[in-house]
Amino acid sequence: MTADSGRGEPIPISLAAHHSFCPRRAWLEAVGERTDTHQVAVGQDEHAATDDVAGTRPQHVRGIEVGHDQLGIIGRCDTVEFDDAGAATVLEYKATPLRRRPEVTEPMRMQLALQVLALQQQSITVVGQAVFFTHHQQRVPVALTAADFDTAQELVNATRNTVEARTAPAPLEDDPRCARCSHISVCLPDERVLEPVHRRIVVADPDTQVLHLSTPGMLARLRSGRIILQHHGEKVGAVPLERVQAVVVHGNVDLSGGLIRELLWRSLPIAWCSSTGRVIGSAGSTSSPNADVRLHQHVASGHGRLDLAREFVSAKIANQATLLRRHGHDRAAVHQLRELQHHADHADSVPGLFGLEGDAAARYFRAFPALFTTLDVAEASFTTRTRRPATDPINAALNFAYGLLSTELLRAITACGLDPHAGFLHSATRNKPALALDLGEEFRAPVADSVVLGAFNNGELALTDFYTDPTGTAVRLTEHGRKSLISAHERRMTGHFTHPLFGYDVTWRRAIEIQARLVLGVLDGTQPRYRGTRIR
Repeated sequence: MTADSGRGEPIPISLAAHHSFCPRRAWLEAVGERTDTHQVAVGQDEHAATDDVAGTRPQHVRGIEVGHDQLGIIGRCDTVEFDDAGAATVLEYKATPLRRRPEVTEPMRMQLALQVLALQQQSITVVGQAVFFTHHQQRVPVALTAADFDTAQELVNATRNTVEARTAPAPLEDDPRCARCSHISVCLPDERVLEPVHRRIVVADPDTQVLHLSTPGMLARLRSGRIILQHHGEKVGAVPLERVQAVVVHGNVDLSGGLIRELLWRSLPIAWCSSTGRVIGSAGSTSSPNADVRLHQHVASGHGRLDLAREFVSAKIANQATLLRRHGHDRAAVHQLRELQHHADHADSVPGLFGLEGDAAARYFRAFPALFTTLDVAEASFTTRTRRPATDPINAALNFAYGLLSTELLRAITACGLDPHAGFLHSATRNKPALALDLGEEFRAPVADSVVLGAFNNGELALTDFYTDPTGTAVRLTEHGRKSLISAHERRMTGHFTHPLFGYDVTWRRAIEIQARLVLGVLDGTQPRYRGTRIR
Protein backbone atom coordinates (compact mmCIF):
# COMPACT_ATOMS: atom_id res chain seq x y z
CA MET A 1 0.00 0.00 0.00
CA THR A 2 1.43 3.41 -1.00
CA ALA A 3 -0.03 6.62 0.38
CA ASP A 4 -0.25 9.89 -1.52
CA SER A 5 2.23 12.45 -0.28
CA GLY A 6 3.54 15.92 -0.82
CA ARG A 7 0.13 17.50 -1.34
CA GLY A 8 -1.02 20.46 0.71
CA GLU A 9 -0.75 20.74 4.45
CA PRO A 10 0.19 17.65 6.48
CA ILE A 11 -2.70 15.81 8.11
CA PRO A 12 -2.67 15.73 11.94
CA ILE A 13 -2.68 12.17 13.22
CA SER A 14 -5.48 13.03 15.64
CA LEU A 15 -7.59 14.29 12.74
CA ALA A 16 -7.15 10.98 10.90
CA ALA A 17 -8.23 9.16 14.04
CA HIS A 18 -11.33 11.32 14.23
CA HIS A 19 -12.03 10.54 10.56
CA SER A 20 -11.93 6.85 11.46
CA PHE A 21 -14.64 7.61 14.02
CA CYS A 22 -16.70 9.84 11.69
CA PRO A 23 -15.72 11.70 8.50
CA ARG A 24 -18.02 14.61 9.33
CA ARG A 25 -16.37 14.96 12.75
CA ALA A 26 -12.98 15.29 11.00
CA TRP A 27 -14.37 17.84 8.55
CA LEU A 28 -15.83 19.93 11.38
CA GLU A 29 -12.49 19.98 13.16
CA ALA A 30 -10.65 20.81 9.95
CA VAL A 31 -12.85 23.88 9.34
CA GLY A 32 -12.16 25.09 12.88
CA GLU A 33 -15.19 23.95 14.88
CA ARG A 34 -14.39 23.62 18.57
CA THR A 35 -16.58 22.58 21.47
CA ASP A 36 -16.39 23.00 25.23
CA THR A 37 -18.50 20.01 26.21
CA HIS A 38 -17.87 18.08 29.40
CA GLN A 39 -15.82 15.29 27.85
CA VAL A 40 -13.58 17.75 25.98
CA ALA A 41 -12.83 19.50 29.27
CA VAL A 42 -12.17 16.16 30.96
CA GLY A 43 -9.86 15.09 28.13
CA GLN A 44 -7.86 18.31 28.42
CA ASP A 45 -7.54 17.90 32.19
CA GLU A 46 -6.47 14.28 31.91
CA HIS A 47 -3.84 15.17 29.28
CA ALA A 48 -2.35 17.99 31.35
CA ALA A 49 0.37 15.73 32.76
CA THR A 50 1.36 14.28 29.40
CA ASP A 51 1.52 17.79 27.88
CA ASP A 52 3.98 18.87 30.57
CA VAL A 53 7.36 18.02 29.06
CA ALA A 54 9.00 18.98 32.34
CA GLY A 55 8.03 15.50 33.55
CA THR A 56 10.17 13.85 30.88
CA ARG A 57 12.72 11.26 32.01
CA PRO A 58 15.40 9.49 29.89
CA GLN A 59 13.32 6.33 29.55
CA HIS A 60 9.92 8.00 29.82
CA VAL A 61 9.62 10.85 27.29
CA ARG A 62 6.48 12.99 27.14
CA GLY A 63 5.05 14.95 24.23
CA ILE A 64 7.26 13.76 21.37
CA GLU A 65 6.54 15.63 18.12
CA VAL A 66 6.49 13.20 15.19
CA GLY A 67 5.86 13.29 11.45
CA HIS A 68 6.06 11.25 8.28
CA ASP A 69 7.07 13.07 5.11
CA GLN A 70 5.89 10.44 2.65
CA LEU A 71 2.53 9.97 4.32
CA GLY A 72 2.16 13.69 4.93
CA ILE A 73 1.21 13.42 8.60
CA ILE A 74 2.24 15.18 11.78
CA GLY A 75 1.37 14.51 15.37
CA ARG A 76 2.38 14.15 18.96
CA CYS A 77 2.88 11.03 21.06
CA ASP A 78 1.62 11.39 24.63
CA THR A 79 4.42 9.24 26.04
CA VAL A 80 7.14 7.04 24.57
CA GLU A 81 8.85 4.57 26.90
CA PHE A 82 12.35 3.33 26.05
CA ASP A 83 13.93 0.11 27.32
CA ASP A 84 17.64 -0.35 28.01
CA ALA A 85 18.26 -1.27 24.36
CA GLY A 86 16.57 1.92 23.11
CA ALA A 87 13.45 0.19 21.78
CA ALA A 88 10.24 2.17 22.21
CA THR A 89 6.71 1.50 23.44
CA VAL A 90 4.10 4.09 22.46
CA LEU A 91 1.64 4.92 25.22
CA GLU A 92 -1.51 6.92 24.37
CA TYR A 93 -3.62 8.40 27.18
CA LYS A 94 -7.40 8.38 26.79
CA ALA A 95 -10.00 9.96 29.04
CA THR A 96 -13.25 8.01 28.74
CA PRO A 97 -15.83 9.64 31.03
CA LEU A 98 -18.73 8.14 29.02
CA ARG A 99 -17.41 4.60 28.57
CA ARG A 100 -18.15 1.86 31.07
CA ARG A 101 -15.12 -0.26 30.26
CA PRO A 102 -11.59 0.35 28.95
CA GLU A 103 -12.11 -0.73 25.36
CA VAL A 104 -9.63 -0.03 22.54
CA THR A 105 -11.56 1.31 19.56
CA GLU A 106 -10.67 1.39 15.87
CA PRO A 107 -9.77 5.12 15.94
CA MET A 108 -7.36 4.43 18.82
CA ARG A 109 -5.72 1.62 16.82
CA MET A 110 -5.35 3.91 13.80
CA GLN A 111 -3.84 6.68 15.93
CA LEU A 112 -1.27 4.29 17.40
CA ALA A 113 -0.47 2.81 13.97
CA LEU A 114 0.24 6.25 12.49
CA GLN A 115 2.36 7.22 15.50
CA VAL A 116 4.38 4.04 15.10
CA LEU A 117 4.93 4.70 11.37
CA ALA A 118 6.10 8.24 12.16
CA LEU A 119 8.51 7.03 14.86
CA GLN A 120 9.89 4.36 12.56
CA GLN A 121 10.66 6.98 9.91
CA GLN A 122 12.76 8.68 12.60
CA SER A 123 14.74 5.41 12.90
CA ILE A 124 13.17 4.53 16.26
CA THR A 125 12.52 0.84 16.82
CA VAL A 126 9.01 0.34 18.21
CA VAL A 127 8.36 -2.91 20.08
CA GLY A 128 4.95 -2.22 21.57
CA GLN A 129 2.01 0.12 21.95
CA ALA A 130 -0.70 0.56 24.57
CA VAL A 131 -3.57 2.77 25.68
CA PHE A 132 -3.81 4.02 29.24
CA PHE A 133 -7.42 4.74 30.25
CA THR A 134 -7.23 7.50 32.81
CA HIS A 135 -10.73 7.04 34.26
CA HIS A 136 -10.18 3.33 34.81
CA GLN A 137 -6.47 3.66 35.67
CA GLN A 138 -5.83 0.68 33.42
CA ARG A 139 -3.18 0.07 30.76
CA VAL A 140 -4.30 -2.04 27.80
CA PRO A 141 -1.65 -3.39 25.36
CA VAL A 142 -2.52 -3.11 21.66
CA ALA A 143 -1.17 -5.55 19.07
CA LEU A 144 -0.98 -4.05 15.57
CA THR A 145 -0.88 -6.12 12.38
CA ALA A 146 0.31 -5.38 8.86
CA ALA A 147 -3.34 -4.93 7.89
CA ASP A 148 -3.67 -2.20 10.56
CA PHE A 149 -0.77 -0.26 9.05
CA ASP A 150 -2.23 -0.60 5.54
CA THR A 151 -5.61 0.61 6.79
CA ALA A 152 -3.96 3.53 8.58
CA GLN A 153 -2.27 4.67 5.38
CA GLU A 154 -5.55 4.42 3.47
CA LEU A 155 -7.14 6.44 6.25
CA VAL A 156 -4.69 9.31 5.69
CA ASN A 157 -5.73 9.54 2.03
CA ALA A 158 -9.41 9.39 2.93
CA THR A 159 -8.96 12.11 5.55
CA ARG A 160 -7.15 14.35 3.08
CA ASN A 161 -9.92 13.91 0.52
CA THR A 162 -12.55 14.78 3.11
CA VAL A 163 -10.93 17.91 4.53
CA GLU A 164 -10.05 19.26 1.08
CA ALA A 165 -13.65 18.91 -0.12
CA ARG A 166 -15.71 22.08 -0.54
CA THR A 167 -18.78 20.67 1.21
CA ALA A 168 -19.27 18.82 4.46
CA PRO A 169 -19.91 15.07 4.56
CA ALA A 170 -23.49 14.21 5.40
CA PRO A 171 -24.19 13.54 9.10
CA LEU A 172 -24.50 9.95 10.25
CA GLU A 173 -28.08 8.71 10.35
CA ASP A 174 -29.41 7.06 13.51
CA ASP A 175 -25.90 6.01 14.49
CA PRO A 176 -25.00 5.20 18.12
CA ARG A 177 -21.66 7.00 17.73
CA CYS A 178 -23.45 10.36 17.66
CA ALA A 179 -24.83 10.06 21.19
CA ARG A 180 -21.33 10.16 22.70
CA CYS A 181 -19.60 12.47 20.24
CA SER A 182 -18.24 15.69 21.71
CA HIS A 183 -19.10 17.52 18.47
CA ILE A 184 -22.78 16.66 18.36
CA SER A 185 -23.65 20.16 19.57
CA VAL A 186 -22.17 21.69 16.41
CA CYS A 187 -22.94 18.81 14.03
CA LEU A 188 -26.67 18.49 14.88
CA PRO A 189 -27.07 15.18 12.99
CA ASP A 190 -30.65 14.54 14.14
CA GLU A 191 -31.88 18.11 13.71
CA ARG A 192 -31.08 18.35 9.98
CA VAL A 193 -34.39 16.80 8.92
CA LEU A 194 -36.28 19.39 11.05
CA GLU A 195 -38.32 16.75 12.86
CA PRO A 196 -38.62 15.73 16.54
CA VAL A 197 -35.46 14.15 17.96
CA HIS A 198 -36.13 10.93 19.87
CA ARG A 199 -32.59 9.80 20.62
CA ARG A 200 -31.23 10.45 24.09
CA ILE A 201 -28.05 12.51 23.92
CA VAL A 202 -25.54 11.93 26.73
CA VAL A 203 -23.16 14.79 25.96
CA ALA A 204 -23.14 17.22 28.89
CA ASP A 205 -23.53 20.97 28.35
CA PRO A 206 -20.64 23.19 29.48
CA ASP A 207 -21.05 24.69 32.94
CA THR A 208 -20.33 28.26 31.89
CA GLN A 209 -22.22 31.55 31.90
CA VAL A 210 -22.20 34.97 30.27
CA LEU A 211 -20.58 37.56 32.54
CA HIS A 212 -22.31 40.96 32.53
CA LEU A 213 -20.39 43.96 33.91
CA SER A 214 -22.66 46.95 34.52
CA THR A 215 -21.46 48.94 37.55
CA PRO A 216 -20.13 52.34 36.38
CA GLY A 217 -16.45 52.78 37.18
CA MET A 218 -15.75 49.05 37.56
CA LEU A 219 -12.44 47.58 36.41
CA ALA A 220 -12.10 43.93 35.44
CA ARG A 221 -8.63 42.42 35.22
CA LEU A 222 -6.98 39.02 35.13
CA ARG A 223 -5.09 37.37 37.99
CA SER A 224 -4.23 33.71 38.50
CA GLY A 225 -6.92 32.43 36.15
CA ARG A 226 -9.68 34.56 37.69
CA ILE A 227 -11.44 37.73 36.57
CA ILE A 228 -10.99 40.19 39.43
CA LEU A 229 -13.65 42.91 39.70
CA GLN A 230 -12.66 46.19 41.34
CA HIS A 231 -14.63 49.35 42.07
CA HIS A 232 -12.86 52.48 43.26
CA GLY A 233 -9.77 50.39 43.95
CA GLU A 234 -11.54 47.81 46.12
CA LYS A 235 -12.11 44.19 45.14
CA VAL A 236 -15.84 43.51 44.84
CA GLY A 237 -15.83 40.10 43.22
CA ALA A 238 -13.93 37.35 41.40
CA VAL A 239 -15.02 34.89 38.72
CA PRO A 240 -13.05 31.82 37.58
CA LEU A 241 -12.21 32.29 33.91
CA GLU A 242 -13.16 28.71 33.06
CA ARG A 243 -16.75 29.48 34.15
CA VAL A 244 -17.13 32.25 31.56
CA GLN A 245 -18.32 31.74 27.97
CA ALA A 246 -18.65 35.44 27.06
CA VAL A 247 -18.31 38.91 28.59
CA VAL A 248 -20.79 41.76 28.06
CA VAL A 249 -19.73 45.25 29.15
CA HIS A 250 -22.43 47.82 29.90
CA GLY A 251 -21.56 51.51 29.98
CA ASN A 252 -18.51 52.90 31.77
CA VAL A 253 -16.70 49.67 32.66
CA ASP A 254 -13.05 48.99 31.81
CA LEU A 255 -11.30 45.72 30.94
CA SER A 256 -7.56 45.37 31.36
CA GLY A 257 -5.44 44.61 28.31
CA GLY A 258 -4.33 41.33 29.85
CA LEU A 259 -7.93 40.22 30.35
CA ILE A 260 -8.93 41.14 26.79
CA ARG A 261 -5.93 39.25 25.42
CA GLU A 262 -6.72 36.13 27.45
CA LEU A 263 -10.41 36.18 26.48
CA LEU A 264 -9.50 36.39 22.81
CA TRP A 265 -6.83 33.71 23.22
CA ARG A 266 -9.53 31.40 24.57
CA SER A 267 -11.96 32.43 21.80
CA LEU A 268 -14.34 33.96 24.36
CA PRO A 269 -16.29 36.84 22.76
CA ILE A 270 -16.61 40.32 24.25
CA ALA A 271 -19.46 42.77 23.57
CA TRP A 272 -19.55 46.43 24.57
CA CYS A 273 -22.93 48.10 25.09
CA SER A 274 -24.01 51.60 26.03
CA SER A 275 -25.87 52.12 29.30
CA THR A 276 -29.12 52.16 27.29
CA GLY A 277 -28.44 48.74 25.75
CA ARG A 278 -27.18 49.75 22.30
CA VAL A 279 -24.49 47.32 21.13
CA ILE A 280 -21.46 49.47 20.34
CA GLY A 281 -19.01 46.81 19.28
CA SER A 282 -17.68 43.33 19.80
CA ALA A 283 -14.41 41.45 19.71
CA GLY A 284 -13.58 37.85 18.98
CA SER A 285 -10.71 35.60 18.07
CA THR A 286 -9.32 35.77 14.55
CA SER A 287 -9.48 31.97 14.56
CA SER A 288 -12.95 31.39 13.13
CA PRO A 289 -14.54 28.20 11.79
CA ASN A 290 -16.27 27.62 8.46
CA ALA A 291 -14.38 30.24 6.43
CA ASP A 292 -15.42 28.63 3.15
CA VAL A 293 -19.09 28.61 4.12
CA ARG A 294 -18.76 32.26 5.09
CA LEU A 295 -17.85 33.02 1.47
CA HIS A 296 -21.02 31.21 0.36
CA GLN A 297 -22.95 33.27 2.90
CA HIS A 298 -21.83 36.54 1.30
CA VAL A 299 -22.71 35.28 -2.17
CA ALA A 300 -26.14 34.12 -0.98
CA SER A 301 -26.66 37.43 0.84
CA GLY A 302 -25.88 39.35 -2.34
CA HIS A 303 -28.22 37.26 -4.49
CA GLY A 304 -30.91 36.97 -1.80
CA ARG A 305 -32.48 33.99 -0.02
CA LEU A 306 -36.21 34.60 0.13
CA ASP A 307 -36.75 31.19 1.77
CA LEU A 308 -34.73 32.24 4.81
CA ALA A 309 -36.28 35.72 4.93
CA ARG A 310 -39.80 34.23 4.91
CA GLU A 311 -39.01 32.01 7.89
CA PHE A 312 -37.53 34.86 9.95
CA VAL A 313 -40.66 37.00 9.50
CA SER A 314 -43.19 34.17 9.72
CA ALA A 315 -41.67 32.87 12.98
CA LYS A 316 -41.63 36.39 14.44
CA ILE A 317 -45.31 36.97 13.72
CA ALA A 318 -46.21 33.49 14.97
CA ASN A 319 -44.45 34.13 18.28
CA GLN A 320 -46.12 37.53 18.68
CA ALA A 321 -49.51 35.88 18.20
CA THR A 322 -48.67 33.12 20.68
CA LEU A 323 -47.55 35.61 23.33
CA LEU A 324 -50.85 37.48 23.01
CA ARG A 325 -52.82 34.22 23.09
CA ARG A 326 -51.03 32.97 26.20
CA HIS A 327 -52.12 36.06 28.10
CA GLY A 328 -55.71 35.66 26.88
CA HIS A 329 -56.07 39.15 25.44
CA ASP A 330 -57.41 40.50 22.16
CA ARG A 331 -58.42 37.39 20.24
CA ALA A 332 -59.07 39.55 17.20
CA ALA A 333 -55.42 40.67 17.18
CA VAL A 334 -54.27 37.05 17.49
CA HIS A 335 -56.43 36.07 14.53
CA GLN A 336 -55.12 38.98 12.46
CA LEU A 337 -51.53 38.05 13.26
CA ARG A 338 -52.14 34.43 12.22
CA GLU A 339 -53.42 35.66 8.86
CA LEU A 340 -50.35 37.85 8.41
CA GLN A 341 -48.16 34.87 9.31
CA HIS A 342 -49.82 32.85 6.56
CA HIS A 343 -49.20 35.66 4.07
CA ALA A 344 -45.55 35.82 5.15
CA ASP A 345 -45.16 32.11 4.39
CA HIS A 346 -46.06 32.85 0.76
CA ALA A 347 -44.54 36.31 0.27
CA ASP A 348 -42.85 36.76 -3.09
CA SER A 349 -40.41 39.56 -2.17
CA VAL A 350 -38.41 40.98 0.74
CA PRO A 351 -40.18 44.39 0.52
CA GLY A 352 -43.47 42.50 0.77
CA LEU A 353 -42.20 40.74 3.88
CA PHE A 354 -41.26 44.04 5.50
CA GLY A 355 -44.76 45.33 4.80
CA LEU A 356 -46.30 42.30 6.52
CA GLU A 357 -43.83 42.54 9.40
CA GLY A 358 -44.64 46.22 9.95
CA ASP A 359 -48.40 45.59 9.88
CA ALA A 360 -48.00 42.75 12.39
CA ALA A 361 -45.84 44.86 14.70
CA ALA A 362 -48.41 47.66 14.74
CA ARG A 363 -51.21 45.26 15.67
CA TYR A 364 -49.05 43.46 18.24
CA PHE A 365 -47.97 46.58 20.09
CA ARG A 366 -51.50 47.96 20.11
CA ALA A 367 -52.45 44.90 22.14
CA PHE A 368 -49.19 44.87 24.14
CA PRO A 369 -50.28 47.19 27.01
CA ALA A 370 -52.95 44.68 28.10
CA LEU A 371 -50.21 42.15 28.94
CA PHE A 372 -49.01 44.19 31.93
CA THR A 373 -50.81 43.01 35.07
CA THR A 374 -49.34 45.25 37.79
CA LEU A 375 -48.12 48.30 35.88
CA ASP A 376 -50.28 51.33 35.18
CA VAL A 377 -49.52 51.65 31.47
CA ALA A 378 -51.13 55.08 31.30
CA GLU A 379 -48.83 56.29 34.09
CA ALA A 380 -45.91 54.81 32.14
CA SER A 381 -47.01 56.93 29.15
CA PHE A 382 -46.72 53.97 26.77
CA THR A 383 -48.80 54.35 23.62
CA THR A 384 -46.82 52.56 20.91
CA ARG A 385 -43.44 51.07 20.16
CA THR A 386 -40.81 53.74 19.52
CA ARG A 387 -37.15 53.32 18.78
CA ARG A 388 -34.28 55.28 20.26
CA PRO A 389 -34.42 57.51 22.12
CA ALA A 390 -37.04 55.92 24.34
CA THR A 391 -39.64 58.38 25.59
CA ASP A 392 -41.24 56.12 28.20
CA PRO A 393 -40.12 53.37 30.63
CA ILE A 394 -41.57 50.44 28.66
CA ASN A 395 -39.76 51.41 25.46
CA ALA A 396 -36.57 52.06 27.45
CA ALA A 397 -36.81 48.53 28.90
CA LEU A 398 -37.54 47.02 25.48
CA ASN A 399 -34.56 48.82 23.94
CA PHE A 400 -32.29 47.47 26.67
CA ALA A 401 -33.70 43.94 26.33
CA TYR A 402 -33.23 44.00 22.56
CA GLY A 403 -29.63 45.06 23.12
CA LEU A 404 -29.08 42.09 25.44
CA LEU A 405 -30.64 39.81 22.84
CA SER A 406 -28.30 41.26 20.20
CA THR A 407 -25.25 40.23 22.23
CA GLU A 408 -26.60 36.66 22.38
CA LEU A 409 -27.17 36.63 18.62
CA LEU A 410 -23.70 37.99 17.85
CA ARG A 411 -22.11 35.35 20.09
CA ALA A 412 -24.07 32.49 18.51
CA ILE A 413 -23.49 33.62 14.92
CA THR A 414 -19.75 34.17 15.33
CA ALA A 415 -19.44 30.83 17.16
CA CYS A 416 -20.63 29.21 13.91
CA GLY A 417 -18.12 31.19 11.88
CA LEU A 418 -20.83 33.13 10.04
CA ASP A 419 -20.64 36.88 9.40
CA PRO A 420 -23.22 38.83 11.45
CA HIS A 421 -23.30 41.54 8.75
CA ALA A 422 -24.34 39.36 5.78
CA GLY A 423 -28.07 38.84 6.15
CA PHE A 424 -31.00 37.71 4.04
CA LEU A 425 -33.84 39.92 5.27
CA HIS A 426 -32.21 43.07 6.60
CA SER A 427 -29.81 45.03 4.44
CA ALA A 428 -26.16 45.61 5.36
CA THR A 429 -26.14 48.98 3.58
CA ARG A 430 -26.56 50.84 6.88
CA ASN A 431 -23.63 48.94 8.43
CA LYS A 432 -25.89 47.02 10.78
CA PRO A 433 -25.31 43.35 11.74
CA ALA A 434 -27.94 42.18 9.25
CA LEU A 435 -27.85 38.45 10.03
CA ALA A 436 -28.11 39.16 13.77
CA LEU A 437 -31.17 41.30 13.07
CA ASP A 438 -32.58 38.54 10.83
CA LEU A 439 -32.15 35.77 13.38
CA GLY A 440 -33.31 38.03 16.21
CA GLU A 441 -36.76 38.46 14.73
CA GLU A 442 -38.03 35.08 15.92
CA PHE A 443 -36.61 35.61 19.44
CA ARG A 444 -37.91 39.12 20.15
CA ALA A 445 -41.28 38.07 21.55
CA PRO A 446 -40.35 34.87 23.45
CA VAL A 447 -37.11 36.27 24.87
CA ALA A 448 -36.83 40.09 25.01
CA ASP A 449 -40.53 40.99 25.23
CA SER A 450 -41.15 38.18 27.74
CA VAL A 451 -38.25 39.38 29.89
CA VAL A 452 -39.65 42.92 30.03
CA LEU A 453 -43.19 41.73 30.75
CA GLY A 454 -42.01 39.39 33.49
CA ALA A 455 -39.77 42.00 35.11
CA PHE A 456 -42.61 44.52 35.36
CA ASN A 457 -45.33 42.01 36.29
CA ASN A 458 -43.35 40.38 39.12
CA GLY A 459 -42.15 43.68 40.57
CA GLU A 460 -38.49 43.45 39.57
CA LEU A 461 -38.89 46.65 37.57
CA ALA A 462 -40.87 49.70 38.67
CA LEU A 463 -41.29 53.18 37.31
CA THR A 464 -38.80 54.35 39.95
CA ASP A 465 -36.13 52.38 38.07
CA PHE A 466 -36.24 54.96 35.25
CA TYR A 467 -35.33 58.61 34.93
CA THR A 468 -35.46 61.29 32.27
CA ASP A 469 -32.06 62.43 31.05
CA PRO A 470 -30.97 66.08 31.50
CA THR A 471 -32.03 66.95 27.95
CA GLY A 472 -35.58 65.90 28.76
CA THR A 473 -35.81 63.91 25.53
CA ALA A 474 -35.03 60.35 26.63
CA VAL A 475 -35.99 57.97 29.43
CA ARG A 476 -33.21 55.77 30.80
CA LEU A 477 -32.80 52.90 33.23
CA THR A 478 -31.13 53.50 36.59
CA GLU A 479 -28.24 51.27 37.63
CA HIS A 480 -30.65 49.21 39.73
CA GLY A 481 -33.02 48.93 36.79
CA ARG A 482 -30.24 47.75 34.47
CA LYS A 483 -29.10 45.10 36.92
CA SER A 484 -32.68 43.91 37.44
CA LEU A 485 -33.26 43.56 33.72
CA ILE A 486 -29.90 41.80 33.22
CA SER A 487 -30.82 39.32 35.97
CA ALA A 488 -34.20 38.68 34.37
CA HIS A 489 -32.54 38.22 30.98
CA GLU A 490 -30.02 35.70 32.34
CA ARG A 491 -32.78 33.71 34.03
CA ARG A 492 -34.59 33.58 30.72
CA MET A 493 -31.51 32.59 28.73
CA THR A 494 -30.53 29.81 31.14
CA GLY A 495 -34.11 28.68 31.70
CA HIS A 496 -35.12 25.38 30.12
CA PHE A 497 -38.06 24.70 27.83
CA THR A 498 -39.16 21.97 25.44
CA HIS A 499 -37.98 22.83 21.97
CA PRO A 500 -41.14 23.24 19.85
CA LEU A 501 -39.64 21.49 16.82
CA PHE A 502 -37.16 18.96 18.19
CA GLY A 503 -39.00 18.11 21.40
CA TYR A 504 -36.00 17.97 23.73
CA ASP A 505 -35.11 20.05 26.78
CA VAL A 506 -33.01 23.08 25.90
CA THR A 507 -32.07 26.53 27.22
CA TRP A 508 -32.93 29.67 25.28
CA ARG A 509 -29.21 30.41 24.90
CA ARG A 510 -28.66 27.01 23.33
CA ALA A 511 -31.80 27.41 21.18
CA ILE A 512 -30.39 30.58 19.64
CA GLU A 513 -27.16 28.82 18.68
CA ILE A 514 -29.11 25.88 17.27
CA GLN A 515 -30.97 28.28 14.96
CA ALA A 516 -27.70 29.88 13.87
CA ARG A 517 -26.35 26.43 13.06
CA LEU A 518 -29.49 25.58 11.09
CA VAL A 519 -28.79 28.64 8.95
CA LEU A 520 -25.23 27.32 8.58
CA GLY A 521 -26.62 23.95 7.52
CA VAL A 522 -28.64 25.53 4.73
CA LEU A 523 -25.55 27.39 3.52
CA ASP A 524 -23.18 24.40 3.65
CA GLY A 525 -25.68 22.12 1.91
CA THR A 526 -26.22 19.60 4.72
CA GLN A 527 -29.79 20.73 5.36
CA PRO A 528 -32.63 21.16 2.83
CA ARG A 529 -34.33 24.17 4.39
CA TYR A 530 -34.56 26.41 7.45
CA ARG A 531 -37.31 26.34 10.07
CA GLY A 532 -37.72 29.15 12.60
CA THR A 533 -38.45 28.66 16.30
CA ARG A 534 -42.19 28.98 16.94
CA ILE A 535 -43.32 28.83 20.55
CA ARG A 536 -46.58 27.06 21.34
